[in-house]
Amino acid sequence: MNPERARLAEAESKTAWWKKWGPYLSERQWGTVREDYSPRGDAWDYFPHDQARSRAYRWGEDGLAGVSDDRQRLCLSLALWNGADPFLKERLFGLTNEQGNHGEDVKEQYYYLDSTPTHSYMRFLYKYPQREFPYSLLLSESRRRTRLEPEYELVDTGIFDDDRYFDIEVEYAKAAPMDLLMTVTAHNRGPDAAELHLVPQAWYRNTWSWTPDAAKPHVSRCGPAVAHLDHPAWLDFRLHFDGAPDLLFTENETNAPLLFGSADTGHFKDAFHERIVHQDVKAVNPMGEGTKVGGWYRFTVPAGKSVTVRARLLLAPDMPGQAIADPFADFDAVVAARKQEADAYFADLQDGIDDPDEKLVQRQAFAGLLWTKQFYAYDVTTWERGDALPPKPPPGRGKVRNGDWEHLYNDDVISMPDKWEYPWYAAWDLAFHCVPFALVDPEFAKSQLLLLTREWYMHPNGQLPAYEWNFSDVNPPVHAWATWRVFQIDRKRRGDGGDVAFLERVFHKLLLNFTWWVNRKDAQGRNLFQGGFLGLDNIGVFDRSKPLPTGGYINQADGTAWMAMFSLNMLRMALELALHNQVYEDLASKFFEHFLHIAEAMADFGGAGRGLWDEADGFYYDQLRCEGHAPVTLRVRSMVGLIPLFAVETLEPDTMKRLPGFTRRMDWFLNQRPDLAALVSRWNEPGVGERRLLSLLRGSRMKKLLRRMLDPAEFLSPYGVRALSKYHEDHPYTFTLNGETLSVKYVPGDSDSWLFGGNSNWRGPVWFPVNYLLIESLQKFHHYYGPDFQVEHPFGSGKTANLEDVADELAGRLSGLFRKGADGRRPAFGRHPKYADPHWRDHVLFYEYFHGDDGGGLGASHQTGWTALAAKLLMPRRPDPVQHLCTVPLAKPTIVG
Repeated sequence: MNPERARLAEAESKTAWWKKWGPYLSERQWGTVREDYSPRGDAWDYFPHDQARSRAYRWGEDGLAGVSDDRQRLCLSLALWNGADPFLKERLFGLTNEQGNHGEDVKEQYYYLDSTPTHSYMRFLYKYPQREFPYSLLLSESRRRTRLEPEYELVDTGIFDDDRYFDIEVEYAKAAPMDLLMTVTAHNRGPDAAELHLVPQAWYRNTWSWTPDAAKPHVSRCGPAVAHLDHPAWLDFRLHFDGAPDLLFTENETNAPLLFGSADTGHFKDAFHERIVHQDVKAVNPMGEGTKVGGWYRFTVPAGKSVTVRARLLLAPDMPGQAIADPFADFDAVVAARKQEADAYFADLQDGIDDPDEKLVQRQAFAGLLWTKQFYAYDVTTWERGDALPPKPPPGRGKVRNGDWEHLYNDDVISMPDKWEYPWYAAWDLAFHCVPFALVDPEFAKSQLLLLTREWYMHPNGQLPAYEWNFSDVNPPVHAWATWRVFQIDRKRRGDGGDVAFLERVFHKLLLNFTWWVNRKDAQGRNLFQGGFLGLDNIGVFDRSKPLPTGGYINQADGTAWMAMFSLNMLRMALELALHNQVYEDLASKFFEHFLHIAEAMADFGGAGRGLWDEADGFYYDQLRCEGHAPVTLRVRSMVGLIPLFAVETLEPDTMKRLPGFTRRMDWFLNQRPDLAALVSRWNEPGVGERRLLSLLRGSRMKKLLRRMLDPAEFLSPYGVRALSKYHEDHPYTFTLNGETLSVKYVPGDSDSWLFGGNSNWRGPVWFPVNYLLIESLQKFHHYYGPDFQVEHPFGSGKTANLEDVADELAGRLSGLFRKGADGRRPAFGRHPKYADPHWRDHVLFYEYFHGDDGGGLGASHQTGWTALAAKLLMPRRPDPVQHLCTVPLAKPTIVG
């Protein structure tokens, strides 16, 4: 067995804690809801970047290329100084939501290059300018630019033009679960020798300043280049620095005299900055103790050359004064071995991928996914009411934000969308993350899906928490889909009947979530849903997260389709569970019937005018309903109208045979409701060779919808399916309200509207999660229709293809965003010439979304959460279990009484 797979097995069985240490440090703790103790919820202003170096955090820590243990007691990261910057570089810089012309945005060049699932080997790259970092220029130019102009990025400032920068490469390797090796290599890419200060640093998260008599850890010098790290409630470590750096010590405490004018004295969080940048020797503790330590290395790096520093964090000996044998004797050998084992692990995983560039892209997608794990702590009750010690929140805190979520207590390692722009979990993002996670670490994927359904996460009413800015906001209900897909991927790996206990645990909690949706989001009880925001920020005329300015409500094509998909996902899980326990056949029947009622409402076969399908346009539209007025069809051709394709499932003949109770109830129901029977293909045809299709649309309607989707003049981009039809570029949809004209226009790139904050755009760009679901749905339709069902693709080309070929071609368009073209460029990088540089072109960024015409990456630059689905698309095609149930004997029913 490959050593990394063996480590995964040991971690799974809890025989060795290989995941105890990982990249769990945030990249931005400042400006978050957790750290916001302002009266009005102004998180960005209450704790800005400029205070981060001097002010202790309450709920977590951040750092550059950092790691921590899984409870974030102890952190390890890197600090840098080039001799020119105004302050020590300890964390990534970016603009707040109000400072950026398109919202918050990190302004750095950094890359996640590698990580194994257990983080036994990790590699991170940071490009550090040798001249003064252009903080003020980035801020002023971004403020000057309008929403109609592109974002002003670090590479646009010219700071890298003549290669006067360092490539700072940080590697971590584990000799044992509690033995962490850190290597920092700085390459001078410039034409001249340049000054560089490297400071590997370790510190304890401040958990003692908020509670009286809390145990406080202690860091002290115990040798010329060795620090002892003692936590009274945990473990003792030694941190060894190679060579002879100056050891610096301070406290992880707020510099209250600087920030608040207090009379406090001592050594504060920003001491290393004061000592290195301002040469203040009194800033650090001369006694060599505190709660933070750094090893200060100073270099003049020749042009084209590199320097390396090494540090090793490992458990302290049992005896306090006992020495450790040379910690660097086997250092390089261990790092080399872990790197080789990582290569072997991915070589096995990528067996069948022939293109070396595709292997590079996929491996970096996995690296980003694994690096964006983060320890996330948030106790809403404590945050709302305040700690025993300052700071105290203002009165009425619960009215500002999350007052209905006092039960929520988070204290876990969670997969984040992006650890700078989105350093907080989001329910629907996380569901998508779990699918590529299942390829490399299915146990982690399963644990994440379970986590959000636990009682200290899920609301007592059944709602899943959306994200910290508003836990009550509504994300698409994709948790059931992700659970089923992770179960299937994991079962394929295991080679058995799968982790039925996992499936059953999530299923029971999702019953509560489904009930919440039915009770809260179906205003008229007619199976047409008003999901609200649903993550598609500005896709419609109105801000769907707020009450409508017209009054009334919107029957949403996407909200209703998501619920149809939810019903089918629950049906599929119930059928699987029924193979082990016949009780679940009843639940399968419930979700089968619920799906049919939703399908009936959307199709409006009864002709009551409530349906969302427009036969003339061949498209689904939202419908505005206001009391006393006729319904208004909102004719915006957007992803909202394509989402009904997601609600598709097939029932296999073998399944029907092996679950006779479900089959009998299904047949009875369809006989009683022949109007609904028309929604299920071939349900009453004799023979056992026919599978049955459940979908919101089939045949002619599906072809009409696909005609829109596959038309380059509408949805089909060279890089996937756009979120809004390009038709609206020249034909904006307009809606007049009280003399004001509201419009929706095709915008392929950054949003030109502040609707819903304006830091993302669903009015034209390509988004990975919905594209991935479209591909999977086409594959399911093909599974039913077979190769003879053909559609014109692309529309207008005169060429036809079956639905599986269409799905494959769409997958190729999406993965083509990252593949290197004949000119050496990757479309996601845009046209800046620097990205064709040999030191840049093979470092891949996985953006939040992509320009609808040229594929340029937009939004968060490290959204290797759902954009890591690219790794799944690049997997070689093998028989996939998505359509197949396991074959296990039926459990005998239990008779009670």
